[in-house]
Order: sequence, then C-alpha cells, then structure tokens
Amino acid sequence: MTASAAGGSPATYDVIGVGYRRVRQPDPRLAAMIHEALAGARTVVNVGAGAGSYEPADAEVIAVDPSQVMLDQHPGHRKTLAGAEELPFGDDSFEAAMAVLTVHHWPDLHRGLSELRRVSRRQVVFTWDPQHLPELWLIEEYLPEIRQLDHARFTSVSEVAEALDAHTVLPFPIPHDFTDGFQVAHWRRPELYLDPVIRQASSSFAALPPSVVEPAIARLRADLASGVWQRRHADLLGRDSMDYGYRLLVAGETDRGHR
Repeated sequence: MTASAAGGSPATYDVIGVGYRRVRQPDPRLAAMIHEALAGARTVVNVGAGAGSYEPADAEVIAVDPSQVMLDQHPGHRKTLAGAEELPFGDDSFEAAMAVLTVHHWPDLHRGLSELRRVSRRQVVFTWDPQHLPELWLIEEYLPEIRQLDHARFTSVSEVAEALDAHTVLPFPIPHDFTDGFQVAHWRRPELYLDPVIRQASSSFAALPPSVVEPAIARLRADLASGVWQRRHADLLGRDSMDYGYRLLVAGETDRGHR
C-alpha cells in the first residue's frame, strides 16, 4: 500500500510506516473482494505491498515495496525492495499482480501499470477515483487542503482502467465499521480523526503540516463536543456503508484463462 518509486514517497513511508500495521488492519470484506478477483492464481506479486494486507493465503506471493520500513513489517519471507516502474522479474513471471492503494504514489503511473501487465497474466488494482462525488465530509468542511493534495496524486479510474485494459471495474462502498484505517475509513466515526496515531497512518494527513491539520482537528473536536457535527450529519449515522469512489479493477486473464 505504499509508494513504488524513488523520489520522496518511499521516505514518507519510512516515517509513517512505523506502527502502520496497528492502525491499518485488513478489512475482511475488502479482502473477500480482492481474493475473489485473484481466485485461481497460484503465483502473485504484490506491488507496493506495504505490510502485506490483502495477500491471498493460498498463493505464493512475492512482496515488492521501495520502503524498507514497510517491508520489515511484512510477515512474508519473499520480499523485494524495488519500485513499480522497474520490476526485477521476467515477462509473465506471475499468474497475477496486485496493487492495493498504491498507484497514486507512482511517479510514472503508466510505466508502472505497463510493468504489472508485463510480469503477470492478470492484474488486480484497488484505487480511488478523484472524480467521484460525494467527497468525505472531513475534506469539505475541515480540511479542503486534502482535496488539492489527493487530486494531484490520484488518476481517474477511467484512465487507470484504460491503461490496464481492465475488463471489470467493481465499486467498493466503505462499511461503517471498516477496519483498515485509511482516510475515509472513519466516515461514521468522526471521533477517531481526533487521534494523531490514526491520522499518521494516512499519507494525506502525513503530507500536511501541523499548522494546517491541528486547527482543523480543533474545529472538529469542538463540533463533536457541541453536537453540531451530529446534527449536520444525522443522515450518515443511519447508513451501513458509503460509496466514496473506491474501485477494484481487474484486467488480463481470468481464472479460467480467458480475457
């Protein structure tokens, strides 16, 4: 789940990656969707693997990441320090490649996606669409700086799908009790954004200076204490999930060997 090339991003995860696994616990519902997309693949390369979330237990997996801090937290034994743009593997080395919330960190997205297609016969990519609405209330009401940051990093799902020649694009609405603490995970649990440890596990929060984040969090804290947030978002409190634009893309061969 981390950056996949040199140029600053790996260093970011060398810092925020410490303790990453305590906050970023794989969610079983997202895991089930990813594992279904990988079904039948016996060899898998996980590019931007981070701490190893969502890897299938029934496949031989090689984890690739440019951050040694993240690889040190990975529980597997087959780990490679490398970026997505230059994968050190031959053509068709794997039955499948996976990339979970990492492509937005790649300095050369198209080269990285081309590498996924080169080294594997099936590609499974989980990412976020910056063109999707609605956006998380935290951004609209407290930290619009995240919008500028994320729109500069993320590429539209349509462009990623075209580059991959994806045949399947699946929405993943975020459950209200989602366990993987990335940015939108706490959309119905706003008090969790008050925790600096939780914020630190998000690359968006980590990229913003305290002078921006701390006043915004102070406003959120006050709105929670006064009940303003609860009144403003009463509709959210009754929802089980929200579609915030997260998508799973599948390209290449299926488990039956057809495109």
